[in-house]
Amino acid sequence: MWRRLLAEYLGSAGLAAVVIGSGIAAQQLSPGDTGLQLLYNSVATAAGLFALILMCGPVSGAHFNPVVSAVDAAFGGLSWREAAAYLPSQVVGCFSGAVLANLMFSRAAVSISTHHRATGAHFVSEVVATAGLLLVIFALVRSGRAATAPAAVGAYIGAAYWWTSSTSFANPAITIGRMFSHSFAGIAPSSAPAFIAAQVVGGVIGYGVIRALYPAITPTQAAEVVIAHPAATLAEKTQ
Repeated sequence: MWRRLLAEYLGSAGLAAVVIGSGIAAQQLSPGDTGLQLLYNSVATAAGLFALILMCGPVSGAHFNPVVSAVDAAFGGLSWREAAAYLPSQVVGCFSGAVLANLMFSRAAVSISTHHRATGAHFVSEVVATAGLLLVIFALVRSGRAATAPAAVGAYIGAAYWWTSSTSFANPAITIGRMFSHSFAGIAPSSAPAFIAAQVVGGVIGYGVIRALYPAITPTQAAEVVIAHPAATLAEKTQ
């Protein structure tokens, strides 16, 4: 268990460092050009997330996200006790990654963001982004295609930077971590509760959609889906 918690801590720290560090670099490279800043930030995050999932996935599942851990527990992938143990590792990891990113760019170790993001559009975006992230992850896992998850998750988050107004945090732990960097990637503490609430709502919706599309698929059935005809067999298995 300690290896799994360490993997969640390191992966979460790496994720925060990538998100915040690339945000700071983007500000320095293209001051005043928000479009380019978002491009740098999204590309770095997508690639970094892909690498981090490959690195930590075999140890802990590479959740880096309390909502993912909770939904995994709801599906029986791990116990609720294990999911609860993951949460502090993920939150402390994201805080540590924020501190590391600040220090790497010669900034104060902790600086509180003043980037206010709490609007109705941002709330809706976080609900959609979180539900979509869960659907990507668990659709692959429950249909025997878990090996493609690192690339799919990285691609989804990289794209969601652009098609959601919130830039797709989709993660309570990273939301908390990003409060501690006054940078392009930061979020004001006053905005964080709305984001986290939206992510929880998105988690509930995502769970329901996954159950509707992929009900009660066992690992053996998932293997059969891949070996046989993917589309037709999966439809049979889910009826």
